Amino acid sequence: MSAAARPSLRRRAVSEAVGTAMLLAAVVGSGIMGERLAGGNVAIALLANTLATGAALVALILTFGPISGAHFNPAVTVADASQGGLDWPEVPVYVAAQIAGAFAGVAVAHVMFGEPIFSASRHVRHGVPQLVSEFVATFGLLAVIWGCVRSRAAAVPFAVAAYITAAYWFTASTSFANPAVTLARAASDTFAGIRPADAPGFIVAQLIGAGAATALFRWLRPPVLAPAPARATAARVLEGEPTP
Repeated sequence: MSAAARPSLRRRAVSEAVGTAMLLAAVVGSGIMGERLAGGNVAIALLANTLATGAALVALILTFGPISGAHFNPAVTVADASQGGLDWPEVPVYVAAQIAGAFAGVAVAHVMFGEPIFSASRHVRHGVPQLVSEFVATFGLLAVIWGCVRSRAAAVPFAVAAYITAAYWFTASTSFANPAVTLARAASDTFAGIRPADAPGFIVAQLIGAGAATALFRWLRPPVLAPAPARATAARVLEGEPTP
């Protein structure tokens, strides 16, 4: 869709907030449910957490993508803006909406399962293996987005969900790959939590990973130059804009 036809920034911000809230409710809620039902079997709990998160991602990207691009992730928002898909003055609005939505989603999950609304997590996730995992997780997420967005736009929701589902299992960190998710999960002393002291390292690794993937795919698939450029970005493809 053209810039003039895009929903207002207010509508897009609400879309990002609600979508991110629902994502976090799924991540944290399924973690609590999985742990309670698994009888101490961490693998079963993680599997339940993984499947719920992947399924929620497909549904939420399909639902909110036509409105805001369904970023739900500050790293995706910054990467998209760096490629011209989002105006830089809109980035703080998107990021604020994502962070607010993430904390709201954690609070809702806690209320549903009778947990304190917020509590500092004691789940230790530190060390080089965890940081490398977050770099790999976020690098892969952005690679999937940039790799699919121009030639297989309709597949982006499914590709993103499939990658995150897989990355839960092949990364030592269980693939947070999202600064807003990381901050909000630090306020959840549950299966999906992360100790607040470990969150900054995760966020730095995530931003570096997102930047590396964006730079790589800008070289692998340079933007198409035309008299009237139609830039295919994650946000605009999900909003339904035709690709070059």
